[in-house]
Amino acid sequence: MTKTRPEEIVSILREEIAGYDTKVRRDETGTVLEIGDGIATVYGLEKAVYGELVELDTGVKGMVMDLSRDSVGVVLLGSDAGVREGTVVKRTGHPADVPVGDGLLGRVVDVLGRPIDGLGPIETRETRPIEHEASGVVTREPVNVPLQTGILAIDAMVPIGRGQRELIIGDRQTGKTAIAVDTILNQKGQDVVCIYVAIGQKASTVARVQDTLKKHGAMDYSIIVSATASDSAPLQYIAPYAGAAMGEYFMSQGRDVLIVYDDLSKHAVAYRTLSLLLKRSPGREAYPGDVFYLHSRLLERACRLTKEYGGGSMTALPIIETQAGDVSAYIPTNVISITDGQIYLESDLFFSGQRPAVNVGLSVSRVGGAAQTRAIKKTAGTLRIDLARFRELEVFTQFASDLDAATQHSLDHGRRLLELLKQPLYHPMPVSRQAVILYAATNGLLDDVPLDKARDFALAFAKEMEDEHHDVMDEIQSTGNLSAPAVETIRSVLEDAKKRVSATWQA
Repeated sequence: MTKTRPEEIVSILREEIAGYDTKVRRDETGTVLEIGDGIATVYGLEKAVYGELVELDTGVKGMVMDLSRDSVGVVLLGSDAGVREGTVVKRTGHPADVPVGDGLLGRVVDVLGRPIDGLGPIETRETRPIEHEASGVVTREPVNVPLQTGILAIDAMVPIGRGQRELIIGDRQTGKTAIAVDTILNQKGQDVVCIYVAIGQKASTVARVQDTLKKHGAMDYSIIVSATASDSAPLQYIAPYAGAAMGEYFMSQGRDVLIVYDDLSKHAVAYRTLSLLLKRSPGREAYPGDVFYLHSRLLERACRLTKEYGGGSMTALPIIETQAGDVSAYIPTNVISITDGQIYLESDLFFSGQRPAVNVGLSVSRVGGAAQTRAIKKTAGTLRIDLARFRELEVFTQFASDLDAATQHSLDHGRRLLELLKQPLYHPMPVSRQAVILYAATNGLLDDVPLDKARDFALAFAKEMEDEHHDVMDEIQSTGNLSAPAVETIRSVLEDAKKRVSATWQA
């Protein structure tokens, strides 16, 4: 056994004394008075502020959401296992935040930015507060740059621009998430960062969305923020704000962002749960009085910035689920009044085979033609009117047996338009294909094609244009315009295609 020499002991003591930190550190702490359902009532945090992050002895973090005279209400951002009366709670002195940066692209994270996809840690250098004041009017620019969804019915009649907030609303199982996923898939190669925020969804649904994005190569530019139905109400509550903070980082870098909130109905329910547990007064449908502010401060963060402030944009697609098509319920009317239009999906249309089941009469975009390319605006000009006329005639003539030629022609034309608006899942269309199909449809060039063959013929015609006249299609795609030579080419190719297959129609 070796003995330590006295001089060695002296040198060790000197090193310890030299490295001793004499600074006094003060931490403001409190103790848990009551815990239950993910809500802790804490005594002693006299200087805590609303939205501040706190840390409990168990390692779980929480956020201050209620300030009373003698205590504060803290929502736990994790498990309450081990938290009991007397547990020490420490202030952090900074607001709840999430990591942001390019390292998040291609990943599935929880609401605190921690990876949950099993692909290892995420390297990020910056954080942003989840609650952030929306950009002011001076910093914003008009929305006039298209954000193509790749869905013919939407790009033609309910166009969406970069920086817009367009609501997707309808009953459950009517294809709301499918429209959002198709829009994300269509951003491939468009230099748009996509964020999908799952709020209160089944874990299997989130996994299916991730699998779809990965299969189509869209995860490379996407982030999935997941707060599933099995997560606590506090986590579901902060999920959309965390997603918005991640999006704002890219927007501040001058990039374009698309963010999907799926869905805000469940978000409102999570907030109602929190509010009632925090003993706030319930109002209409048991929601607290500030539930409108809940979504308005979230959706106001979506905008398009001027060049002086970076020139980026964040486009929001919030999703709302209705009960039996009731758009006049409390949360739907709130979000309708906040957004710049809505895409209304109707159950009857969906179950009759019209998919996407967009109700043309109730769907609207308050940006309108400003967010359309000239080719789409030119070719889709009469589409909405033609469909409205068809709907009216269809109802009026459903019991009629003898129709005049003009009425019968309008009905046949409307049925062909509806057939052309049908689109399979995960097959977004480029602008050039949309413009070619719309030109043929709205100008009556497909009226002599049998109804049951119209859609297949139009798709085959568009494919022929892409294969044989790719220079024309590239021109439409790049310029967004339909020139006179392009129109001539479309008409001649269409006539040739009709002559080739007309014999099969007769048979």
